[in-house]
Amino acid sequence: MGKGQNVAKGIEAAGGEAIVVPGMGADMRLGQVMHSENADLGFSFCGSGGAGAITANTQFGYPERHGMRSIQEGITAIEDGKTVLGFGFMDQEELGKKIMEAYLKKYPEQK
Repeated sequence: MGKGQNVAKGIEAAGGEAIVVPGMGADMRLGQVMHSENADLGFSFCGSGGAGAITANTQFGYPERHGMRSIQEGITAIEDGKTVLGFGFMDQEELGKKIMEAYLKKYPEQK
């Protein structure tokens, strides 16, 4: 399952800076942390793949897509302008790397 450390490694390998939100209910604090850190992109992991993403959207208006179960779904969400991505438990380095690459391709000014 993982808690985001592997995704963080992938994000950093692709040139991004990762902040892992620790502890129980971390997904539900995603929007708050994104807001306080002025983050551009957020990942939420939970069984449903959506609670944290939906909460970030509700609290702060971040465009989200949830219920995702594959890397390609995440890439498509980035291409569609989503900045908060809700996945089932997918703490994979490849996920972080591929999503960060897609984000930097869409928003090259962020490099």
